[in-house]
Amino acid sequence: MYINEINLSPLVVAQAGESYQSGANLNRWVEVLVDCPGSTGLFTYRLPAQLEIKPGDILSVPFGAQQLGAIAIRLLAQPNIDLPPEKIREVEDIVSVGFFPSAYWELLNRVAAYYYTPLIQVIRVALPPGLLGRSQRRIRLVKGGGAGGSSYLLGSADPLAFLTPTARQVWELLQGQAAGDYSFVYLQQKVKSAYRGIRELLRFGLVESYLEPPRLTRPKLQKAVTLTGIIDQELTTRQREILEVLRRHGGELWQTELLQICNASSSILKTLAQKGYIVVEEREVLRTEQGPTLVGDGAKSLTTAQASALATIQTLDGFAQVLLHGVTGSGKTEVYLQAIAPLLNQGKSALVLVPEIGLTPQLTDRFRARFGNKVSVYHSALSDGERYDTWRLMLTGEPQVVIGTRSAVFAPLPNLGLIILDEEHDSSFKQDSPIPTYHARTVAQWRAELENCPLVLGSATPSLESWVSVGMQGAGGEFITPHSSLSTQHSALSTHSALSTHYLSLPERINSRPLPPVEIVDMRQELQQGNRSIFSRSLQAALQELQERKQQGILFIHRRGHSTFVSCRSCGYVLECPHCDVSLAYHHTEEKAPELLRCHYCNYARSHPKFCPDCSSPYLKFFGSGTQRVTQELARQFPGLRLIRFDSDTTRNKGSHRTLLTQFANGEADLLVGTQMLTKGLDLPQVTLVGVVAADGLLNLSDYRASERAFQTLTQVAGRAGRGDDPGRVIVQTYTTEHQVIAAVRSHDYQSFSQAELEQRQALNYPPYGRLILLRLSSLDPIQVQNTAQIIATTLSTEEEFEILGPAPASILRVANRYRWQILIKFDPDALPKLPDWEEVRSLCPSSVSLTIDVDPINIM
Repeated sequence: MYINEINLSPLVVAQAGESYQSGANLNRWVEVLVDCPGSTGLFTYRLPAQLEIKPGDILSVPFGAQQLGAIAIRLLAQPNIDLPPEKIREVEDIVSVGFFPSAYWELLNRVAAYYYTPLIQVIRVALPPGLLGRSQRRIRLVKGGGAGGSSYLLGSADPLAFLTPTARQVWELLQGQAAGDYSFVYLQQKVKSAYRGIRELLRFGLVESYLEPPRLTRPKLQKAVTLTGIIDQELTTRQREILEVLRRHGGELWQTELLQICNASSSILKTLAQKGYIVVEEREVLRTEQGPTLVGDGAKSLTTAQASALATIQTLDGFAQVLLHGVTGSGKTEVYLQAIAPLLNQGKSALVLVPEIGLTPQLTDRFRARFGNKVSVYHSALSDGERYDTWRLMLTGEPQVVIGTRSAVFAPLPNLGLIILDEEHDSSFKQDSPIPTYHARTVAQWRAELENCPLVLGSATPSLESWVSVGMQGAGGEFITPHSSLSTQHSALSTHSALSTHYLSLPERINSRPLPPVEIVDMRQELQQGNRSIFSRSLQAALQELQERKQQGILFIHRRGHSTFVSCRSCGYVLECPHCDVSLAYHHTEEKAPELLRCHYCNYARSHPKFCPDCSSPYLKFFGSGTQRVTQELARQFPGLRLIRFDSDTTRNKGSHRTLLTQFANGEADLLVGTQMLTKGLDLPQVTLVGVVAADGLLNLSDYRASERAFQTLTQVAGRAGRGDDPGRVIVQTYTTEHQVIAAVRSHDYQSFSQAELEQRQALNYPPYGRLILLRLSSLDPIQVQNTAQIIATTLSTEEEFEILGPAPASILRVANRYRWQILIKFDPDALPKLPDWEEVRSLCPSSVSLTIDVDPINIM
């Protein structure tokens, strides 16, 4: 396998290695890991005399006909390959000085080994975008319209007459662009057999080919003006005015700001600089996410349970795993804040992971009110520049708090004192694709172990893996010995045979507020009694009361959009996506705008037809209810109710999560209507009503985790009600009131639900009692992917140490014109079976079939 080709165990990366120095031989070499798909092993390069390279530096190197990003692994006194030294190419430049401490490097290697991923792929996930760049070949017109080209071409009346049609097409494309410059890839896309035409134009000297270096993220520089001299009478009145403004602002301002205040031009500053009164110099401006100005916040008094939990966390010295099981509204965030405060005073940092970007504004505001500018945010919605600058800010080693989504688990904080996973049960912490298919909780546990610091997992509805790993009740009521179900793949992956684990409970809400009563409404009875509305009579009455009392509520819908599918009432034809095996959902954008049908898998969109494409009937009906349909129905039934939709359709733009939540918190709307985002730990004290329009969409899924996910989602959304002074109320509409999940949600009973669910899991040997590896295969060719899946399953079935389920088509066979098949490998976590050679398995796949190995999959649909 790829990882085994590089024996990195003796390396200590980024701890300054010994560079080769010799008076007799000034040549030095470096082995690097190159960011190029398909390349394996290490490559050797010569170090230019002017570059001081250390292990862990990010480099730019020539590789074939391009320049690529690479990681310096180790320095060599002599190249250990059978190449003449003069044939070894030189490193181009240093992109970024190394930051891989030994523990961090070990973490990346561990992720690569456990998730069967090439090490460079893991590094790519860990680094901010733009550090590992790739050059591209570009073609441009020779200046002067071909000067220096073939003389007979230039002398002819029509130079293009001598060109082939392909060369003429390329020439005209380049002429049509102001700069006369296009990438080779773009020209290939636009002109058939473009390479022949380009070769012809190069021969005639009409164009030139060049290599554009990688577009790497760089620090942002801005001109700053500093006052250096005393203001005297020799200056003009205008010059004195500018210097006075500068003095009043502490003797220092950004040039743009100074010119704006004084309404002046840069020429006057140039004169002052020449006279020695000011210095104008470029300084770096940090691009970090800027939150609103907040009033400082002090530590709050704790309940007995909070104080007990905090005391336990603060006594932990070194690595330990803590499950903080607190009901919704019990004050878990305050425990986090008070656990972090003393660490910052000791010069240590803390890492707080949240499941989704939508949760970060509210949590970030609370942390910034407490810790000020020591708080940084790191997630994929930041611009490349913001991520790059925030990443470099972490490298300084200053005590800080980083809040981020799953990729922030790789945040390079040198003095890590605590890692927190808030809402640790959430499936957003697992990456399905691209590789590595890591789970942030697993990686966080390894990181805490390597950094020797505590890991706190917080949730009102813990994942069953975490529940069992801290030694809570298992099936049949027996006590499970604390162990790590996360570190059983390779015994070498963990130095601890048993974790130091702690279970901390916050069983009551702050100020002894009661958990909201949950009313279950049987929609079958509503239908029998003549109510055909998507809202039960109980929910209608509650919404009317909400409006009258000037209170606020949340309405949870399982799906976004207007309707889940559109069907013909005459022939039953359902409008489907041409690229995926799913129905198109109806989206109503705005009044008088075109009616759209959209695929939620590949984003294909088309206008809503007036007639059935199959039988030409005009009777097309919308079925199911998404957030759009619900908001339209609410506007019709409750015209005075002010609504905000909160789903992925309305939160696409940067900052939209914060904007919508701020509007709601300021009382600009009565009802927040949304999807899964509403369940992610939002703290809205003014919400008194939570309605779940249709719980059944969560329950009836062909996934062994469906019950656990449904219980977590419904309990979490119910927990948004009654967090303030007014009592809350929850109404859940369902067609299956007898379901065990519904019964457990009604009584807020996690214990009984977990025990029943664990009994089923143990009987079937599913996680946390068994382990799974899911092989996902996809291809544009339906026959080839099916045959490949069958060949791989047959090859694997020779092993007796694990069970093979499949191959089987994915629950949605075709997505974006790719046909998908799956093979599930199931085995006992303690048996450590001899797992297949994954490179051998990959070799069974033709180039047209892609294979993803998903270790410990969360989503198997």
